[in-house]
Amino acid sequence: MKAKPCCAEPFLRGSSIAPHPSIHPLIPLLMTTPLILTLKLDQATFERANTLRQQHFPPERNVVPAHVILFHHLPGEQESAICHSLKTLCAQSEPFSFSLPSPQFFGNGVAIKVNSPELMQVHKTLATTWDAWLIPQDRQGYRPHITIQNKVDSKTARQLYEELEAQWQSITGWGEGLLLWRYQKGPWELAREFCFAQ
Repeated sequence: MKAKPCCAEPFLRGSSIAPHPSIHPLIPLLMTTPLILTLKLDQATFERANTLRQQHFPPERNVVPAHVILFHHLPGEQESAICHSLKTLCAQSEPFSFSLPSPQFFGNGVAIKVNSPELMQVHKTLATTWDAWLIPQDRQGYRPHITIQNKVDSKTARQLYEELEAQWQSITGWGEGLLLWRYQKGPWELAREFCFAQ
C-alpha cells in the first residue's frame, strides 16, 4: 500500500490535550453503558483482518468486527467530555502507518501483533488525560493487537498459530482515526467516529 501524502508530516504537532473542563478526579463512576475506544483502520487492512477473524473466531461468539482496542471501558456518563478530548487529539494528529509483524499465541486464541510508535503515543496521551476514569485493565502495559481467534481449546489455537506463523508476511496498514463504541452486553454500537487531520 502506498503511503498517503499527509503521512510525510510529523504525527503529532507538539501539542498536548488539556482535560475538558467537566473532568474532575472526584466525579463518581456511575457505571452507565461503558464506552470502548478503537483505532480506525484503513479499509484494506480492516478487510484482511476481519476475514481472518470470521474464518477462525467461534461464530456464535463473533459479535464484533476485527479491531485494535485502545481502551476497554470508559465511563458512559462522560461521553461528552471523552468526545471533546478525541476531537482535540484528532485535530492535532495525522494518519500514521503501523505494521502487523507476526501472529501471537495466547493460550486459548491467536492475535496479530500491532507495532506503531504513533499508536503508543496516542494511547499514552489519552491515558494521561483520562487517568481518573481508567479501570485496572486499561492501566496495564499497552500491547496493541488484533484478536482473530479466542475462547477455543489450546490445541486448536496452537494449530492456527503455527499455520499462520509459518506463512506470515508482515503487513503495513494505516491508522485513519479513532472509533468510539457503546458496549451493548455483547455487540458494540458505534457512537462517534473521529478522523485524523489530513
